[in-house]
Amino acid sequence: MLTLGVLASGRGSNFQSIIDSIESGFIRAKISVLITDNPNAYAIERAGKHNIEPIVLKPKDFPDKNAYYFRIAEELEKRGVGLVILAGFMRVVGKALINKYRNRIMNIHPALLPSFPGLHGQKQAVDYGTQISGCTVHFVDEGMDTGPIIIQAAVPAYHDDTEETLSERILKQEHRIFPYAIKLYSEGRLSVDGRKVIIKGSREDSVLINPPYSNPSH
Repeated sequence: MLTLGVLASGRGSNFQSIIDSIESGFIRAKISVLITDNPNAYAIERAGKHNIEPIVLKPKDFPDKNAYYFRIAEELEKRGVGLVILAGFMRVVGKALINKYRNRIMNIHPALLPSFPGLHGQKQAVDYGTQISGCTVHFVDEGMDTGPIIIQAAVPAYHDDTEETLSERILKQEHRIFPYAIKLYSEGRLSVDGRKVIIKGSREDSVLINPPYSNPSH
């Protein structure tokens, strides 16, 4: 069974969607640890409700970024983590972790990458006047939201949208495609060829405007 380690900084709504998907049987995996840089993160409370070990590691307690991410990698490896999930982890991941988990770190971004990387992807989309927005699950590399794309879901962006209204629409899709990407990984259906992620099976699994699957937890 696949063992997950989750990194989060805030409320952890995507963390919760993954927990729900595991408990419903949609994903065959277990979460062994939550690591957060924020001692006040609501994700810690979510972890406690589901008997998931929380660990608080603050960057200021380490001599440099490399030492910080080396420690995170150590904690994950000690618990047999096979796939690392960034569920609202608001930091650029360091090389010490990426090198240990190359193509085994997943992130979700609230935009259709490569458009609008970095912070506030929803606001960038609203300000730009795009008519289609969405979210992207990708593997993490050394860049800012530049890793190989696994799955994308699209939503309409309206002329009167605000950052908040568009974010709400995108979040519903985040909660659907992030668990699905993890499910694909747990089933051994993902492989990386350069910049491309190859999904064994239906071509429709990678672009999910109207996702063809049903997550029992949603």
